[in-house]
Amino acid sequence: MTDVSMVLEATGVLAGAGGLGYVKVRAPRVYWSLVGLPVTWGRFTFTYRSTMDVCGLTVQPSRMRAFLARNVARREVLPVPPKVRRVRGTSTGLRVTLRLPAGLEPADLMAASERLRHAWGVHSVTIAETKPGYVELRMTGYDVLRQVRLPRGARPEGLAVPVALREDGTAFVRDYRQVPMALTLGANSSGKSVYQRNLIKGLARLPVALVGIDCKRGVEHSAYAPRLSALATTPDDSASLLDVLVGEMESRFDLLSAHGVSDMWDLPERLRPVPVVVLVDEVAELFLISSKKDEERRERIVTALIRLAQMARAVGIYLEVCGQRFGSELGKGATMLRAQLTGRVVHRVNDKQTAEMGLADVAPDAVMAAGLIPAERPGTAVAADSSGGWAKIRTPHTSRDEAKVVCRKFAHLVPELPSLDRFRPHVPAEAPQTGPSLVKPRPVTE
Repeated sequence: MTDVSMVLEATGVLAGAGGLGYVKVRAPRVYWSLVGLPVTWGRFTFTYRSTMDVCGLTVQPSRMRAFLARNVARREVLPVPPKVRRVRGTSTGLRVTLRLPAGLEPADLMAASERLRHAWGVHSVTIAETKPGYVELRMTGYDVLRQVRLPRGARPEGLAVPVALREDGTAFVRDYRQVPMALTLGANSSGKSVYQRNLIKGLARLPVALVGIDCKRGVEHSAYAPRLSALATTPDDSASLLDVLVGEMESRFDLLSAHGVSDMWDLPERLRPVPVVVLVDEVAELFLISSKKDEERRERIVTALIRLAQMARAVGIYLEVCGQRFGSELGKGATMLRAQLTGRVVHRVNDKQTAEMGLADVAPDAVMAAGLIPAERPGTAVAADSSGGWAKIRTPHTSRDEAKVVCRKFAHLVPELPSLDRFRPHVPAEAPQTGPSLVKPRPVTE
């Protein structure tokens, strides 16, 4: 009987271990909530002071504190680590709010993030400054980019669209009010098109005008035609469309001037024009020329793009430029245009120079991370902006058909813009689905 009970106990232990291993692989959020979070929280609580000390994240106490410790408490004066203000567990990791003592800055913790990650046994540690003197340690318990799932509360709102998941488990939001112009780079099969699909899928739900420029004869943007206010599929059409957009920009500036404001969002809602998002699929096709006669068209396109990038933010016209490579070799004006595109998203690239083109002027530290993106993880990218901060992100897979269905569903949100009517893409009517025949077959009798 004893032998049987021992066998049953051993079998139960093995089954439990196997179940935990299965959950760890298939349901990492569940495993983290049940096992990883309590273990990490305890390790953090018991080793916090010693970890901060060996990582060089402590400072000497104030004179008053040292005097009280030496003469009142009769104990040794020890260095002071950042004070823990709040510890909060999430479904992906641990959030710790710290109050920095005098002598420490957020950059000190950022430099030690790898040492903290290994000390507490978590997948990653990122530092975010919440307000002066306070930082938040965002610990991620597992690789959240392996199976991308956006947080439940991540929904398009205003002019902000959640398009990807950050490495710290939060949503990467493309907010056109914060970052009006952006550049997305990536090699073939890197996930650049999937990123744009997620963006269009989110923008289609918002009251904005979408303008597509796809010089690959519309093979990408033609699927989104029901939701587009305008579509150009050749360089000549693109030049004409950009001229119209510049004219629209100038008329909106006249409106602002007439009402004595400098930003479209300062106008009363009844007078406010609809925001316009211009999506350029492959920017190199607008710059390259095959003969001398194309130079005039190229100059028109480049001049219009630069003018829009420099001034159109105030009147609610935003640029979203995509390409495989965007450097000075494209010709005159390329570098000037790139400098106006504040937001940068760089997917896997074929060479280091392309990563430098996208990131070196805004976040030099991110160049190396962009060069290490593996080919077997499409959709992974490095996102940065002019603030110098950057984060690794990954876009959830969205098929072309999914984005197409959303665009057709929200086709009624296409705004009235008379200046773009002649560029409105033709949308063929859906053919009715064939159903069962209502005619009863009758046998032929002789």
